[in-house]
Amino acid sequence: MARRTIPPISIVRHPIYNMLLPVPVVCFIAALLTDWTYLASNGNRQWVNFSTWLLAAGLVFGAVSILVLMVDLIRGVAANRGLGWATFLLLLAAWIVEFINSLVHARDGWTAVAGAGLVLSIVGALLIAIAGWLSRDALELVP
Repeated sequence: MARRTIPPISIVRHPIYNMLLPVPVVCFIAALLTDWTYLASNGNRQWVNFSTWLLAAGLVFGAVSILVLMVDLIRGVAANRGLGWATFLLLLAAWIVEFINSLVHARDGWTAVAGAGLVLSIVGALLIAIAGWLSRDALELVP
């Protein structure tokens, strides 16, 4: 008897996880860059606003990416495509770090970025970059 393959959650042969993951990757790395720019600009508050909005967008799309990947992992589909629990845990860790970072960024002015805010941005950007790197082989159309 032939074994039926289960396709990942997809829209017109494009896996949803593949469409959503680049958004938090770009947003979290861009938030790190806007934090550095804020520190270099001697306190131009607009850069903190950019960071806050980038973190918010990254958290929303990251949460949906986590849910879709978790469903695919439970169904046993993601492992067939090169995605595993390590990718899931890295993505979840990045989301948690950036959620804490968004709470730190809610403080006022210099204290929102200098110190803990910048460290959290660096850690979150590294975690999401590694998760994106591990997901690169899965970025293909569903047969």
